[in-house]
Amino acid sequence: MKKQTVQLICACLAGFAFSANYTNHAPIAAILMKQFAYTKTMAGLLTTGIFTTHALMQIPGGHLADKYGGKKVLIVALAIVCIGNIGIAFSTGYDQLLFWKVFVGFGTGTSFVSGARYIAQVMPHQMLHKAQGYYGASVLSGSGFVIFAIPRLAEHFGWSGSFLTTASVAILALIVWLTVAPNPEIKPHPHVSIGSLLSHGQLWLLGLVQMASFGLALVIGSWIVELLKTKMGLPPIKAGAIGSLVLLLGIFTRVYGAALVSKIGYRRLLVASLTFNIIGCLLLAINNPSYTIALLAIVLIGIGSGLPYAALFNRAVALFPGRGGAAMGLVNMLGIVMILGGAPLVGKIADWTGSFSSAFISMAVFSFVAMLASFGIKKHYHQEHT
Repeated sequence: MKKQTVQLICACLAGFAFSANYTNHAPIAAILMKQFAYTKTMAGLLTTGIFTTHALMQIPGGHLADKYGGKKVLIVALAIVCIGNIGIAFSTGYDQLLFWKVFVGFGTGTSFVSGARYIAQVMPHQMLHKAQGYYGASVLSGSGFVIFAIPRLAEHFGWSGSFLTTASVAILALIVWLTVAPNPEIKPHPHVSIGSLLSHGQLWLLGLVQMASFGLALVIGSWIVELLKTKMGLPPIKAGAIGSLVLLLGIFTRVYGAALVSKIGYRRLLVASLTFNIIGCLLLAINNPSYTIALLAIVLIGIGSGLPYAALFNRAVALFPGRGGAAMGLVNMLGIVMILGGAPLVGKIADWTGSFSSAFISMAVFSFVAMLASFGIKKHYHQEHT
């Protein structure tokens, strides 16, 4: 039990460290735009750049973790994150910032999926849901931490110092993984081709739910502050504090969802979660919602988007135990595709219609489609490809 606790702590430390290093540019966007004289569109490209390579590395990173073990791959991935953020700290122009952000995405994408694969390799079946829930919560914790910490770090140490600080967190995690993290026991499984994995309908259904949960939360998170400001007239600080609940609630609901799936099963958990998201989106679509309605909507989406996390990734591993990393990578990649495409689409719909109502109705419809599709996810947990 002691060894498993150490393994889980190491995985969660890595999750916190790499996630703190892929969102660390956003809280000081205004400072960076002034420092390097670039536009808001160019600022947005920094996020697009890192999430593009982050998405591209999901399946390849998972494949490497399947082949060489989650620990070895995660060590290399964390090193990439460290190097990239040190590079950002010493950048002298926008082109360098963009290059290093794209570079860091290779590390964060591989870190996420190799960390999830490490959990699946080291944890016994009875602890797997809970462990994945804690790992998923650590990723959201790191992302949320920088929103709070980076502006304060930049104030005291400058923008460059803030990047060096978060890079130091990744360096600490890397040292722990090099010296403390126990090696996983890699169990042999019969070969399964990547082609059969990519063509497996059950994985795509899991990915669709990931799009309507994690992906949906990130899309809403990117616009919720603007919606609260324009629809309700809230000041930016208050709007940010309320809007952050969309993601911060996931720290708790990912852990609780891991326990809940063992009690009520996959299908009930996914249907309930997506129902919360549907109701939340429809409430946000109301013209001039009250403060209570907006808060209820945000809480519902925060709950609904966090609960499915462990169920989706553990189910992917159960389907392809020999290709668990690549299977989880496919599921997560689809969620990231939702972020890359959904965020600008919401803005486009809002510009076209003159309000956010149609955009949130569209997301409610998408969640409803995903909920219907979730009925196609098979109830049993047995391996389908070994």
